[in-house]
Parts: sequence; structure tokens; C-alpha cells
Amino acid sequence: MRLGYACQNISLKSKMRTCRLATVEKEGMTKIKELALLNFKEVLKIVNWNAENGILFFRLSSDIIPFGSHEVLDWNWWEDEDILDLSSQIVKVKNKYKMRLSIHPGQYTVINSPNKKVVDNALRDLAYHDKLMELVEGTDIIIHTGGAYGNKEDSKQRFINVYNELTPSIKGKLRLENDDKVYNVNDVLHIYKETGVPICFDIHHHFCNPVETDINTIIETVVKTWDGVGKPKMHISSGKTCSTDTAHHDFIHSHDMDYFLSVLNGYDVDIMIEAKMKEKAILQLR
Repeated sequence: MRLGYACQNISLKSKMRTCRLATVEKEGMTKIKELALLNFKEVLKIVNWNAENGILFFRLSSDIIPFGSHEVLDWNWWEDEDILDLSSQIVKVKNKYKMRLSIHPGQYTVINSPNKKVVDNALRDLAYHDKLMELVEGTDIIIHTGGAYGNKEDSKQRFINVYNELTPSIKGKLRLENDDKVYNVNDVLHIYKETGVPICFDIHHHFCNPVETDINTIIETVVKTWDGVGKPKMHISSGKTCSTDTAHHDFIHSHDMDYFLSVLNGYDVDIMIEAKMKEKAILQLR
């Protein structure tokens, strides 16, 4: 079991660099490359720090390439020699320590929207994340189903229809997470049955958006969605004020982690710690 954290390292005071669209329009791809190189160097620092501290699971930020999926970008960054040099150094550390790298596109990457422009933008964003994962040999792109748009069943079917048209490369990395408001674990398992997309189970979202199915049955069923894919990936966070508070706490309550480990019942999974204090939350759990 590997415990991971997302995007930034508090100890290193890491930060992804970006800029305004007006700056890009004024300075062009030179500015984008400058920032992208700084961001890749930051990721390299983080994975080296993680290796030194025995943290072998990390979620990369979507902001490594500023405006990575925006129409303004006309630079083939994934072919740039300077980018390739830094990404190969990241891969070297990753492979040496058997790390797992993942990524989680933002809330606007919605493939079940009834709005074609929203879907087209989401597909472009998934293509960007896919290239980024290819470059660092990452394995998981985590997304949510999206909105209900007044009819959850129709919206699930739209997700299924768009998913089935994705490229094999994106499909091979895509994982579907249950959310805390609309699509519960049974909803995403229904989509799995129609598509084969592995399910990334978030236990905090399950507390906020529960189903009547026994938790042990849920865990067993979710784990099976990863057959032939790899080790299951799951999420945990603690509510800021209570177990059903959708806002995340700075750390993970020990009783939340103890419960999660008990219902996992020996299954070997990798767990993403979604806490505001990032790597410090993992160190505290240890």
C-alpha cells in the first residue's frame, strides 16, 4: 500500500507557476515554455523529496503546462528537448523507487454535458492530461461523472456514449470517482458495467453521498473493477467539521483511516490522502 498526496509539497513550499492570458498573448510561447520548465523542475524536486521520505504516490498538478489545453497554445511541448530532459529525470526517479503518478483534471472537465462546446473543451483537456501522463509514465487520470442536468439517467448515458469514443490511450488511464453530491458509488458502478472504466472509490464522498449497499460489498465490487488494470486507487479525506462535511480537513482523522483500513479487509490498494496539509498529513498518519 502506497499513501500519496496531491499537487504541492508544503515542506518545499512548492508552487506551480502560471500567468494571465494577456501575458501569453503578449509574450507568446516563450513565456509558456519558461513557466513550464520551472514547473517541471518543481515536480522533480517534489519526487526527489518524496523518494527521500518514502512517499511513493503523488498526484501531479494539472497546471504544469500553463494553458495546456487552451486553444492559444501552439507549442508542441511534449516534443521539446528541454521538457523531455526534465521529464526523463522524473521518470528515472519514479522507476527507481517504483512510484505511482496520477493526475486529476479540474471540475470543468465534464464529458457528460449536454453542451457540445463544454464536451469539446473537456476532450481537449483529457488529451492534454494524457500527453502529460505519457511523458512521466503516469498511470491514472481521475475524473468525475459530471452534472445531472435534470435527468441523471440520461446524463449517465451521455457519459457512456462519450467515453466509448475516447482514444485507447485516454481510456487506458481514465478512472471514474464517485462524488459527494450527485453520482454515488452505485451510479459509477453502473457506468463501469457499461464501459469497463475502473472505479476510484472515495470513502469521504461515500459518507457525504451514501448508498444502502453494505460497505464490504462495495469495496469488493470496486476492487474487481481493477482486474487486469493494476492496483486499485482510492481516496480518503476527513470532513472539516464532521464526517459529512464536504470541505476537507487539514489532516486525516485517525479514526477515519482506521475505519477505511478495516473495511479494506486486507486488499492491497494505493490511497490518495486528500488533506490541505499535503505530505504533512501522511507524516502525521505514520
